[in-house]
Amino acid sequence: MEILGYLASIIIGLSLGLIGGGGSILAVPILVYLFKIHPEQATSYSLFIVGITAMIGSYSHYRLGNLKIKFALVFAIPSIFSVLLVRKFVLHLIPDILLDLPYLVLTKNLLIMVVFAILMIAASISMLQKSKKEIASPEINLQMVGFIGFLVGLIIGFLGAGGGFLIIPALLFFANLPIKQAVGTSLFIISINSILGFVGDIITGIVLDYQLLFTISIMAILGLLLGTQLSKKIDGAKLKPAFGWFVLVMGIYIITKELFF
Repeated sequence: MEILGYLASIIIGLSLGLIGGGGSILAVPILVYLFKIHPEQATSYSLFIVGITAMIGSYSHYRLGNLKIKFALVFAIPSIFSVLLVRKFVLHLIPDILLDLPYLVLTKNLLIMVVFAILMIAASISMLQKSKKEIASPEINLQMVGFIGFLVGLIIGFLGAGGGFLIIPALLFFANLPIKQAVGTSLFIISINSILGFVGDIITGIVLDYQLLFTISIMAILGLLLGTQLSKKIDGAKLKPAFGWFVLVMGIYIITKELFF
Protein backbone atom coordinates (compact mmCIF):
# COMPACT_ATOMS: atom_id res chain seq x y z
CA MET A 1 0.00 0.00 0.00
CA GLU A 2 2.91 2.36 0.68
CA ILE A 3 4.15 2.12 -2.92
CA LEU A 4 0.67 3.01 -4.12
CA GLY A 5 0.68 5.85 -1.58
CA TYR A 6 3.93 7.29 -2.95
CA LEU A 7 2.58 7.15 -6.49
CA ALA A 8 -0.66 8.77 -5.35
CA SER A 9 1.40 11.51 -3.64
CA ILE A 10 2.46 12.70 -7.07
CA ILE A 11 -1.18 13.58 -7.73
CA ILE A 12 -1.09 16.01 -4.76
CA GLY A 13 1.49 18.16 -6.50
CA LEU A 14 -0.04 17.55 -9.92
CA SER A 15 -3.30 19.07 -8.70
CA LEU A 16 -1.55 22.12 -7.23
CA GLY A 17 0.47 22.61 -10.39
CA LEU A 18 -2.52 22.35 -12.71
CA ILE A 19 -5.30 24.21 -10.92
CA GLY A 20 -3.66 25.85 -7.88
CA GLY A 21 -5.62 23.86 -5.32
CA GLY A 22 -6.96 20.47 -4.34
CA GLY A 23 -3.71 19.20 -2.83
CA SER A 24 -5.02 18.71 0.68
CA ILE A 25 -8.26 17.17 -0.61
CA LEU A 26 -6.05 14.37 -1.86
CA ALA A 27 -3.35 14.43 0.82
CA VAL A 28 -5.45 13.57 3.88
CA PRO A 29 -7.24 10.54 2.35
CA ILE A 30 -3.92 9.29 0.90
CA LEU A 31 -2.23 9.61 4.30
CA VAL A 32 -5.09 7.98 6.20
CA TYR A 33 -5.99 5.12 3.87
CA LEU A 34 -2.73 4.29 2.10
CA PHE A 35 -0.17 5.15 4.81
CA LYS A 36 -2.47 4.27 7.76
CA ILE A 37 -1.77 7.54 9.57
CA HIS A 38 -4.07 8.69 12.37
CA PRO A 39 -6.57 11.26 10.93
CA GLU A 40 -5.57 14.05 13.32
CA GLN A 41 -1.88 13.42 12.63
CA ALA A 42 -2.65 13.27 8.91
CA THR A 43 -3.76 16.92 9.02
CA SER A 44 -0.29 17.86 10.30
CA TYR A 45 1.44 15.86 7.58
CA SER A 46 -0.88 17.45 5.02
CA LEU A 47 -0.07 20.98 6.18
CA PHE A 48 3.64 20.48 5.57
CA ILE A 49 3.34 18.52 2.31
CA VAL A 50 0.87 20.95 0.75
CA GLY A 51 2.66 23.98 2.21
CA ILE A 52 6.15 23.21 0.92
CA THR A 53 4.81 22.12 -2.47
CA ALA A 54 2.67 25.26 -2.83
CA MET A 55 5.66 27.42 -1.82
CA ILE A 56 7.71 26.09 -4.72
CA GLY A 57 4.75 26.52 -7.04
CA SER A 58 4.18 30.11 -5.95
CA TYR A 59 7.82 30.95 -6.71
CA SER A 60 7.38 29.65 -10.25
CA HIS A 61 4.29 31.83 -10.66
CA TYR A 62 6.15 34.82 -9.18
CA ARG A 63 8.72 34.52 -11.94
CA LEU A 64 5.87 34.52 -14.46
CA GLY A 65 4.29 37.63 -12.92
CA ASN A 66 1.24 35.75 -11.61
CA LEU A 67 1.73 36.45 -7.89
CA LYS A 68 -0.12 39.53 -6.53
CA ILE A 69 1.39 40.23 -3.10
CA LYS A 70 -1.18 42.87 -2.08
CA PHE A 71 -4.17 40.55 -2.40
CA ALA A 72 -2.19 37.64 -0.97
CA LEU A 73 -1.48 39.58 2.24
CA VAL A 74 -5.07 40.89 2.57
CA PHE A 75 -6.25 37.28 2.40
CA ALA A 76 -3.39 35.62 4.28
CA ILE A 77 -3.11 37.79 7.42
CA PRO A 78 -6.61 37.05 8.82
CA SER A 79 -6.39 33.43 7.69
CA ILE A 80 -3.07 32.98 9.51
CA PHE A 81 -4.73 34.19 12.70
CA SER A 82 -7.63 31.73 12.38
CA VAL A 83 -5.34 28.81 11.44
CA LEU A 84 -3.19 29.25 14.54
CA LEU A 85 -6.27 29.84 16.68
CA VAL A 86 -7.81 26.51 15.67
CA ARG A 87 -4.59 24.46 15.68
CA LYS A 88 -3.38 25.71 19.07
CA PHE A 89 -6.56 26.33 21.07
CA VAL A 90 -9.48 24.50 19.47
CA LEU A 91 -8.48 21.22 17.83
CA HIS A 92 -6.84 19.73 20.92
CA LEU A 93 -9.83 20.65 23.10
CA ILE A 94 -12.22 18.49 21.07
CA PRO A 95 -12.72 15.22 23.02
CA ASP A 96 -11.83 11.91 21.36
CA ILE A 97 -15.44 10.72 21.78
CA LEU A 98 -18.04 13.37 21.01
CA LEU A 99 -21.16 11.22 21.17
CA ASP A 100 -21.64 7.72 22.59
CA LEU A 101 -25.02 6.18 21.81
CA PRO A 102 -26.04 2.50 21.58
CA TYR A 103 -26.05 2.61 17.77
CA LEU A 104 -23.66 5.49 17.12
CA VAL A 105 -20.25 6.45 18.46
CA LEU A 106 -19.09 9.79 17.05
CA THR A 107 -15.33 10.20 17.51
CA LYS A 108 -13.12 13.16 16.66
CA ASN A 109 -11.41 11.10 13.96
CA LEU A 110 -14.76 10.23 12.38
CA LEU A 111 -15.80 13.88 12.51
CA ILE A 112 -12.59 15.01 10.77
CA MET A 113 -12.96 12.49 7.95
CA VAL A 114 -16.70 13.04 7.42
CA VAL A 115 -16.35 16.83 7.40
CA PHE A 116 -13.45 16.45 5.00
CA ALA A 117 -15.55 14.25 2.72
CA ILE A 118 -18.44 16.73 2.77
CA LEU A 119 -15.99 19.49 1.88
CA MET A 120 -14.66 17.36 -0.98
CA ILE A 121 -18.16 16.82 -2.36
CA ALA A 122 -18.95 20.53 -2.09
CA ALA A 123 -15.68 21.38 -3.84
CA SER A 124 -16.34 18.85 -6.60
CA ILE A 125 -19.77 20.34 -7.26
CA SER A 126 -18.25 23.81 -7.63
CA MET A 127 -15.63 22.43 -10.04
CA LEU A 128 -18.31 20.73 -12.12
CA GLN A 129 -20.34 23.91 -12.52
CA LYS A 130 -20.33 25.77 -15.81
CA SER A 131 -17.49 28.17 -16.55
CA LYS A 132 -19.79 31.21 -16.60
CA LYS A 133 -19.54 31.32 -12.81
CA GLU A 134 -15.79 31.87 -13.09
CA ILE A 135 -16.19 35.33 -14.60
CA ALA A 136 -14.76 37.89 -12.19
CA SER A 137 -16.73 40.78 -10.79
CA PRO A 138 -15.62 44.27 -11.91
CA GLU A 139 -15.54 45.51 -8.31
CA ILE A 140 -12.76 44.81 -5.84
CA ASN A 141 -13.97 44.09 -2.30
CA LEU A 142 -10.89 43.85 -0.08
CA GLN A 143 -12.97 43.60 3.11
CA MET A 144 -14.73 40.52 1.76
CA VAL A 145 -11.40 39.05 0.64
CA GLY A 146 -10.08 39.43 4.21
CA PHE A 147 -13.26 38.01 5.77
CA ILE A 148 -13.22 34.96 3.51
CA GLY A 149 -9.52 34.59 4.36
CA PHE A 150 -10.48 34.29 8.04
CA LEU A 151 -13.14 31.65 7.26
CA VAL A 152 -10.79 29.65 5.06
CA GLY A 153 -8.22 29.74 7.87
CA LEU A 154 -10.71 28.00 10.15
CA ILE A 155 -11.09 25.20 7.60
CA ILE A 156 -7.33 24.92 7.13
CA GLY A 157 -6.80 24.73 10.87
CA PHE A 158 -9.39 22.04 11.51
CA LEU A 159 -8.90 19.83 8.47
CA GLY A 160 -5.29 20.46 7.49
CA ALA A 161 -6.64 21.65 4.14
CA GLY A 162 -4.87 24.17 1.95
CA GLY A 163 -8.17 25.72 0.91
CA GLY A 164 -7.19 26.47 -2.68
CA PHE A 165 -10.61 25.55 -4.02
CA LEU A 166 -12.04 28.30 -1.77
CA ILE A 167 -9.21 30.82 -2.18
CA ILE A 168 -9.29 30.88 -5.98
CA PRO A 169 -13.02 31.75 -6.28
CA ALA A 170 -12.55 34.48 -3.65
CA LEU A 171 -9.68 36.01 -5.62
CA LEU A 172 -11.67 35.74 -8.86
CA PHE A 173 -14.88 37.29 -7.60
CA PHE A 174 -13.72 39.74 -4.92
CA ALA A 175 -10.15 40.64 -5.96
CA ASN A 176 -10.99 40.65 -9.68
CA LEU A 177 -7.86 38.68 -10.59
CA PRO A 178 -7.46 36.76 -13.86
CA ILE A 179 -7.42 32.99 -13.39
CA LYS A 180 -3.65 32.57 -13.77
CA GLN A 181 -2.96 35.30 -11.21
CA ALA A 182 -5.57 33.79 -8.89
CA VAL A 183 -3.79 30.44 -9.12
CA GLY A 184 -0.34 31.91 -8.41
CA THR A 185 -1.62 34.06 -5.54
CA SER A 186 -3.58 31.12 -4.14
CA LEU A 187 -0.45 28.97 -4.01
CA PHE A 188 1.38 31.68 -2.05
CA ILE A 189 -1.49 31.97 0.46
CA ILE A 190 -1.71 28.19 0.80
CA SER A 191 2.03 27.95 1.48
CA ILE A 192 1.94 30.62 4.23
CA ASN A 193 -1.11 29.21 6.01
CA SER A 194 -0.05 25.59 5.75
CA ILE A 195 3.55 26.07 6.89
CA LEU A 196 2.55 28.26 9.85
CA GLY A 197 -0.15 25.75 10.80
CA PHE A 198 2.48 23.00 10.70
CA VAL A 199 4.88 25.05 12.85
CA GLY A 200 2.08 25.51 15.36
CA ASP A 201 1.65 21.73 15.52
CA ILE A 202 5.38 21.22 16.10
CA ILE A 203 5.29 23.74 18.95
CA THR A 204 2.50 21.75 20.59
CA GLY A 205 4.75 18.68 20.53
CA ILE A 206 3.20 16.49 17.85
CA VAL A 207 5.39 13.50 16.87
CA LEU A 208 5.85 12.78 13.15
CA ASP A 209 7.80 10.34 10.97
CA TYR A 210 10.02 12.89 9.19
CA GLN A 211 11.52 10.39 6.77
CA LEU A 212 8.03 9.53 5.56
CA LEU A 213 7.04 13.20 5.56
CA PHE A 214 9.98 14.29 3.41
CA THR A 215 9.61 11.35 1.02
CA ILE A 216 5.95 12.12 0.36
CA SER A 217 6.82 15.81 -0.01
CA ILE A 218 9.45 15.02 -2.65
CA MET A 219 6.91 12.97 -4.62
CA ALA A 220 4.38 15.82 -4.37
CA ILE A 221 7.00 18.32 -5.58
CA LEU A 222 7.72 16.10 -8.58
CA GLY A 223 4.00 16.12 -9.30
CA LEU A 224 3.96 19.91 -8.99
CA LEU A 225 6.76 20.31 -11.53
CA LEU A 226 4.92 17.99 -13.91
CA GLY A 227 1.62 19.79 -13.36
CA THR A 228 3.21 23.20 -13.94
CA GLN A 229 4.59 22.04 -17.27
CA LEU A 230 1.28 20.48 -18.29
CA SER A 231 -0.63 23.65 -17.32
CA LYS A 232 1.24 25.51 -20.05
CA LYS A 233 -0.10 23.10 -22.67
CA ILE A 234 -3.53 22.04 -21.39
CA ASP A 235 -6.58 24.25 -20.92
CA GLY A 236 -7.37 24.29 -17.20
CA ALA A 237 -11.09 24.56 -17.94
CA LYS A 238 -10.97 21.09 -19.50
CA LEU A 239 -9.14 19.61 -16.54
CA LYS A 240 -11.52 20.94 -13.87
CA PRO A 241 -14.49 18.69 -14.73
CA ALA A 242 -12.33 15.54 -14.74
CA PHE A 243 -10.73 16.51 -11.43
CA GLY A 244 -14.18 17.40 -10.05
CA TRP A 245 -15.54 13.93 -10.79
CA PHE A 246 -12.46 12.35 -9.21
CA VAL A 247 -12.87 14.39 -6.02
CA LEU A 248 -16.62 13.62 -5.93
CA VAL A 249 -16.00 9.87 -6.12
CA MET A 250 -13.35 10.09 -3.37
CA GLY A 251 -15.67 12.10 -1.12
CA ILE A 252 -18.49 9.59 -1.51
CA TYR A 253 -16.05 6.73 -0.89
CA ILE A 254 -14.80 8.29 2.36
CA ILE A 255 -18.31 8.90 3.71
CA THR A 256 -19.38 5.37 2.76
CA LYS A 257 -16.29 3.79 4.31
CA GLU A 258 -16.43 5.81 7.53
CA LEU A 259 -20.17 5.51 8.17
CA PHE A 260 -21.05 2.07 6.88
CA PHE A 261 -17.91 -0.11 7.13
